[in-house]
Amino acid sequence: MITKDMKIVEVLQIKPEAARVFGQYGMGCIHCLMAHTETVEEAAAVHGVDVEDMLAQLNA
Repeated sequence: MITKDMKIVEVLQIKPEAARVFGQYGMGCIHCLMAHTETVEEAAAVHGVDVEDMLAQLNA
């Protein structure tokens, strides 16, 4: 299960297809340095995204 405290890179390692979900939310820099340090929750906040909605899609 993907949680909001996981780093973006961790999510992509366990579920590579999550890149499409991140892309839908305008998170195109999934392979940049920030992906290694930023959590799902932090990325959602920066992009003005509801983290619960995004988590639902990531875990679908």
